[in-house]
Amino acid sequence: MTTLKVHDIESAPEESKPFLQKSLKGFGMIPGLHGVLASSPGILEAYQTLHQLFVDSSFNNEELTVVWQTINVEHECHYCIPAHTGIAHMMKVDPELSEALRNRTPMPTEKLQVLHETTLSIVRNRGNISEEELNRFYAVGYGQRQVLEIILGLSQKVISNYSNHIANTPVDAPFQKFAWKPETIVS
Repeated sequence: MTTLKVHDIESAPEESKPFLQKSLKGFGMIPGLHGVLASSPGILEAYQTLHQLFVDSSFNNEELTVVWQTINVEHECHYCIPAHTGIAHMMKVDPELSEALRNRTPMPTEKLQVLHETTLSIVRNRGNISEEELNRFYAVGYGQRQVLEIILGLSQKVISNYSNHIANTPVDAPFQKFAWKPETIVS
């Protein structure tokens, strides 16, 4: 049961309707998260803008998936983990990478492992990561731009993960087959 209303185009505040139309056009549906965020036009606009900026960052599809799912799993977001599993499939990301992220097992390459660990450290330590962690991140080929882009992705995920926790947003039908629960993870 949700604790916040999931809007459709008819029930949404007038200012949110163009953003929901954009969602409908882009996804062929209005994701439940977007319906929840529609109660506040500003947060819906911010979320969509941050999403597009992150997608347009220097990260490739695997790296985007690592950042998104690392944050989703750490925040235990019941909605975003299955949604981003489905999105990763659409982006042609190897399903083994998605499963490793969902189950907190090692990444397939050192570079992705370091991206995962750096993202996790930024989340857990509220941005207070060590010089050693940054140097390791740089040593595998990332730079200052990518550190800042992790923060961009985190900004997007804070909006979605926290909103989904409060709203208990129902998982959209296309992603229900990728359902996830915290007790399914392997430490």
